[in-house]
Amino acid sequence: MRGLSVSLVFLFCILFLFVDQVLAQDPAIPALSINIGGSATQQGSNITSALKIVLLITLISFGPAMVLTMTSFTRIAIVLGLTRTTLGTASTPPNMVITGLALFLTAAIMNPIFTKMYQEGINPFMEGQLSEQEAINKTTAPLKNFLVKHSREKDLALFLEITKEKVPEMPNDVPFFVAVPAFVLSELNLAFQIGFLIAVPFLILDMVVSSVLTSMSMITLPPVVISLPLKLMLF
Repeated sequence: MRGLSVSLVFLFCILFLFVDQVLAQDPAIPALSINIGGSATQQGSNITSALKIVLLITLISFGPAMVLTMTSFTRIAIVLGLTRTTLGTASTPPNMVITGLALFLTAAIMNPIFTKMYQEGINPFMEGQLSEQEAINKTTAPLKNFLVKHSREKDLALFLEITKEKVPEMPNDVPFFVAVPAFVLSELNLAFQIGFLIAVPFLILDMVVSSVLTSMSMITLPPVVISLPLKLMLF
């Protein structure tokens, strides 16, 4: 399920960088020919196509990791999971529902970023206005800005110190191997903070219900029987 979601949410825009030659090919089956010691131009073209295929397969393989580490999916999934635990509803809603909801919320949140990546990098490359390296730089720039913008300064400073990198002057100069872990750490911190704020009202409700039942000498009645409907109503 994660592989399918990655194809729909994250890699949909990235993969256009590597399919331009495939779309331009004639769908008819080519004739079989053997050319030993072909020209240098043909060999270079074959090597370039092979590298594109390898890079495409690599992107698909690392797709789930990219969704988890470069989008808001982690924060949303953790908050929804903590909310379910705080409500005390066990496995309701099930994990598939939480994952699906987190994926679609992630798609809605990341849609402006993906749109900007397509308009600034992928579409000009498909029209022949940019080289491959320029297209990659312009396509990844909005994503890098998103990662840096939603990372805490102390997390960025921590990983810059760990990697022995100099403090960059512009956000675009922050390398991905610094921006990604800083973003993940910031997302985890923020997700737990949101989960704490959500859990406090339900915790107070549990304490009130337990105190009332104890004062009424109804010790044998589980507090969750009374608090669960109240939690659902409060939610």
